Amino acid sequence: MPEDETQHRTSPTATAYAPSDTGVTAAPQTITGPNAWTLRLVTVGLVLTALNLRPAITSLGALLEDVRDGLHMSGSVAGVLTSVPPLCFAIFGIMAPRLARRFGPGAVVCAGMAAIAAGLVIRPLVGSTAGFLAASALALMGIAVSNVLMPVIVKRWFPDRVGSMTGLYSMALALGTALAAAITVPMTDALGGSWKAGLGIWAALAAAAILPWIPVVRDRKNAPGQAAAAQHGDAPALRITRSRTAWGLACFFGLQATAAYITMGWLPQIFRDAGVSAGTAGVLLAVTMAMGVPLAFVIPRVAGRMKSQGPIVVLLSACGLVGYAGLYLAPVGGAWVWALLLGIANCAFPLALTMIGMRTRSGAGVVRLSAFAQSTGYLISIPGPLLVGVLYQHSGGWGLPIALMAGLMVPQMVAGILAGRDRTIEDEC
Repeated sequence: MPEDETQHRTSPTATAYAPSDTGVTAAPQTITGPNAWTLRLVTVGLVLTALNLRPAITSLGALLEDVRDGLHMSGSVAGVLTSVPPLCFAIFGIMAPRLARRFGPGAVVCAGMAAIAAGLVIRPLVGSTAGFLAASALALMGIAVSNVLMPVIVKRWFPDRVGSMTGLYSMALALGTALAAAITVPMTDALGGSWKAGLGIWAALAAAAILPWIPVVRDRKNAPGQAAAAQHGDAPALRITRSRTAWGLACFFGLQATAAYITMGWLPQIFRDAGVSAGTAGVLLAVTMAMGVPLAFVIPRVAGRMKSQGPIVVLLSACGLVGYAGLYLAPVGGAWVWALLLGIANCAFPLALTMIGMRTRSGAGVVRLSAFAQSTGYLISIPGPLLVGVLYQHSGGWGLPIALMAGLMVPQMVAGILAGRDRTIEDEC
């Protein structure tokens, strides 16, 4: 039997010793830990939540032209709409630690799924651009707080399986991203061709993700860490901005997000401008995104067994550098190889999530680090896709944009090596 499963089955309780006012240790208090059924519910909740963290975005990308025509949206407003997700992730993600301390991570994620479902139901029903943006922001708010708290839940409920559980929900996240991009248009056609139905149907998946969290939230008193929190109160606030590891992780997260958004937004156009057909360019993007499904499960498991994740950072960055060099030198001849290599490079995302869980010792630490790294990282990622568009427009080709993409791999590698060192933020704050 694996060691982690043995720990859960043979150690269902923990013993806490509360000091008395006289300085004498009081009688031990037995704290009941989560049972196997609760852990299964949390696992199902993690997977369903992860499946919902990108369809609100990628389904809109698939139907953006129809939405623009239906709402009479200008091109500039549509451009703003594509930049809204990372901005919302940065702004609303900051709220997650305070909400988690007040209500518990499970309750906040449950509410986040409800916000996603509500936003996806409302936005096809409104008849104005402003209403559509507001409903999208509601859904993105739910995604933002859930983004931040997923590593927190893994750390709290599965402290001995951070790598494998991070891999599981990272794989589900990648799967949800790819499914929404691949089947939104066919589903829309099957539902009569209405973009409103094609966008709204994803609310059902978000509603399903609410269900497993309800019994978990109701049994909050037995959640890991609750008894300790009740006895010791809130831990002193970590001055996370003093941690070099936290800044390294934030920069690594931001630069990998920049590469991912550039890939999703511009890779098909790069191939099309090189002479690849539109259909093949779309398939090449799908191949790039699909690489994240198996690797998002494998990489966190491997990273979780390593004291330092620097070697994985170097390997992923090297794949990115070779992929971008190939796009510049032979975009058509090696198109499939470059798509595969860039797909591997984009798996820096699950690695970053794994490191969030590994660079802390406490529940409070992982909440703060996750919020700081993701919010700061998404702010860093906002200018990248816009800058690529500006360089492409003014240079008239892809030489400078690809050079920028390749150049960003270098600081990403440096930041990842810094973030991957065997230390915790509590040692630095």
